[in-house]
Amino acid sequence: MKIRAGIVGGAGYTGGEMLRILVNHPIVDIVFVNSNSNAGNHISDVHTDLFGDTDLRFTDELSSDIDVLFLCVGHGDAKKFLAANVIDSSIKIIDLSQDFRLKVNAGNKWVYGLPELNREAIQKASYIANPGCFATCIQLGLLPLASKGLLKSEVHINATTGSTGAGQSLASTSHFSWRNNNLSVYKAFEHQHLNEIGESLKQLEPGFNEVLNFIPQRGDFTRGILAAMYLESDLTAEEAQRIYEDFYASHPFTHVSKRNIDLKQVVNTNKGLVHVEKHGNKLFIVSIIDNLLKGASGQAVQNMNLIFGLEEGTGLRLKAAAF
Repeated sequence: MKIRAGIVGGAGYTGGEMLRILVNHPIVDIVFVNSNSNAGNHISDVHTDLFGDTDLRFTDELSSDIDVLFLCVGHGDAKKFLAANVIDSSIKIIDLSQDFRLKVNAGNKWVYGLPELNREAIQKASYIANPGCFATCIQLGLLPLASKGLLKSEVHINATTGSTGAGQSLASTSHFSWRNNNLSVYKAFEHQHLNEIGESLKQLEPGFNEVLNFIPQRGDFTRGILAAMYLESDLTAEEAQRIYEDFYASHPFTHVSKRNIDLKQVVNTNKGLVHVEKHGNKLFIVSIIDNLLKGASGQAVQNMNLIFGLEEGTGLRLKAAAF
């Protein structure tokens, strides 16, 4: 029996990635793809790489004949959509915006959808707040330490993201002539994902009260995030490696590499890779993901798989670009 899925906001980057996954997902039928700006157009007219893969068209209508609804909309728009539309309580909702990630907005209804943190809760949930891309990457680098109560000093984080992280809306920092061969810092120490990162770390280490010094950067590539982090630690390299390997042993998409890692290993996949080194009294961690997959649509489908009792990796065994 197939899972019947609807997508709201299908014309953007996350909507496009959602379609690329679900068109080939063996247990999913796409019932509708809602886009007010593209209603009536073939999906492949907007997402041209899907030409030959689907004859679906965008619609400005909604259907309640679905099992799961993906909200691939901008921040603030999910809350507005749910206020304006009555969704049957039997329909599972996975929201890719930031509207319900924080506890103050989630209440008792929404579960934070990071499987490496909340897999059991996700399996029982009806409403999932999909994590942010930077938040996912950084948490994968720090959660094993938090699980052992070992975040005892401030953490320094430098993370660079591809241009798709900014969405499709035109901006002075997203067009080719500015972004190409360029690098810039933005929202230093103030990025909105710090709040959800802090909540997750406190979930595992309730006494955590250290500063996360986060410097985000815009890279001159399209997709992927590399986060480099360090903090003071008494762990040996061997002890740290063991803690990370044990923490992720049961998680199919996050792997701990003894070798240094590079971004092309994860681009176009739902994988997260982590590498740990010890330098003097500093523990150095590198974490990498694809911002549109493990950082957005891939993780959303991973959460759907968990909710409906499927094997976690169903439809998500994707090959890295590599070259």
